[in-house]
Amino acid sequence: MVVKIVETAPFDLEKPILIEGFPGLGLVGTIAATYLVDKLKMEPLGYLASEKFPPIAAIHNNIPLHPARVYKSKKYNLVVLFSEFVIPLNTIYPLSEEIYRWAAEKGISEIISLGGIVIKGEQDEVFGIASTPELVKKLDDAGVKMIREGATTGVNGVLLAECASHGFPAISLLAEAKQNYMDPKGAALVIEVLKKIIGLELDTSALLKESEELEKKMGAMIDKAQQSSKHYKATDEQLGTMYG
Repeated sequence: MVVKIVETAPFDLEKPILIEGFPGLGLVGTIAATYLVDKLKMEPLGYLASEKFPPIAAIHNNIPLHPARVYKSKKYNLVVLFSEFVIPLNTIYPLSEEIYRWAAEKGISEIISLGGIVIKGEQDEVFGIASTPELVKKLDDAGVKMIREGATTGVNGVLLAECASHGFPAISLLAEAKQNYMDPKGAALVIEVLKKIIGLELDTSALLKESEELEKKMGAMIDKAQQSSKHYKATDEQLGTMYG
């Protein structure tokens, strides 16, 4: 298997909601997911492994960690999955399929993807896509502007299509975000909508206050991943020249 979810702790939840956030426009998904893990004091559940991922380790509070991780909360009956590096193009499909397979196997009740969408005007709207008519109504009732025609890309898009093809409940929440740098405000917007649709109590005011620290933290991780990929690609090319 190209991508595998490896569990390092017992899966002791009953039909939890799975929330995923991967690097994309404004890093909205990753920022929102890491904020949830931190503020809800979630516990490690496992990590994502693939030989196609950049060969790096994230270091937080002096501890080396897999940069793509899974967390759980029995209190909130939630699972959160996110990555601190941009998912390589050749692993998007197998990763999406593995998330769906694992979610179905574990009895996940619903998948909610968090991400960003190109900003058109004032940054104050969250757009939604859903895999079933029931979820379309649920988002519409929550005041989310539904996307009727268009496209969504990356893990977010492929996973949503995979779920729709199997009739599996899945939602994508996309906040208007700025393109060229991190956007904690976009992350706060999707969390506010998330709070409405799953009944979560969480203060997002600190997210904006902590934006500078988050920007440095996440920016450093993504720079490391990009540098690592370039380094290993260059090494492979040199070895090919030496031994080819």
